[in-house]
Amino acid sequence: MDDETTSRIISGRTRLFAVIGDPVEQVRAPSLLNALFTRLGLDAVLVPVHATPEHFPHVITGLQRTTNVDGLLITVPHKIRACEFADELGRGAALSGSANAMRRDGNGRWQAENFDGEGFVAGLRASGHPPTGKLVCLMGAGGAGRAIAAAILGAEAAHLTVYDPDQAKCDALRTRLEQYWPGRFTVLDSVGGSLDCDIAVNATPLGMRSMDPLPFAPQALGPGTLVADIVMEPKDTPLLTAASALHLPTLHGHHMLDHQLGLYQAFFDLPDIGMTS
Repeated sequence: MDDETTSRIISGRTRLFAVIGDPVEQVRAPSLLNALFTRLGLDAVLVPVHATPEHFPHVITGLQRTTNVDGLLITVPHKIRACEFADELGRGAALSGSANAMRRDGNGRWQAENFDGEGFVAGLRASGHPPTGKLVCLMGAGGAGRAIAAAILGAEAAHLTVYDPDQAKCDALRTRLEQYWPGRFTVLDSVGGSLDCDIAVNATPLGMRSMDPLPFAPQALGPGTLVADIVMEPKDTPLLTAASALHLPTLHGHHMLDHQLGLYQAFFDLPDIGMTS
């Protein structure tokens, strides 16, 4: 640990933030947000909270009723369900039907937003791979996948193709997005054949565990296709390792989170002292 971390004193006045997920061992938000709190001179701390799906309603409502909890971050697999516990949805959460951040306003109401898609697109652009006019294949129609799908289409991608083994998730996402971007969304029945796209994205949890299968075969992609993975840990997922071996360009998962830091700062109404990332 660095000196800034070890010198922090937690007191009865410390404001609390939590990131809720199942699992939570892989989350990077505590290291990023706690470093930000230190730079801003705030008496606040973000801690990971492990909540299984059956206990999630009790955990999130308990945290919302804890009066020194100011904000929540939501990660896999709770992003879609988190919307049920919000009093108000921001544009990103309303478009995607999922949330990855929640804050308590001055009236005690909880507002939800989703920055996954905006962060992912910002990461693409910063890495020299803007999605505008591109064909994009997205694996995963869960909470993060929904947000990324909406942001990709909002960034004027030419077409988005989505696959999820849970067909109901794909159908729900198609119904949600077709009203905003008609004719630019296709659902795949399988990923067994070749994938014709410029950008291929893994928005599933596959790759977090060493025994996980690949979400799709990089061999099915054409030369020069960008392979992006939103899994944070390990950094070099099996998918990215396999893609690199085929000399395909890759984008690591941390880019999506790194480009959300400023968005979190504004959402939680933290002071701005200049560059923070």
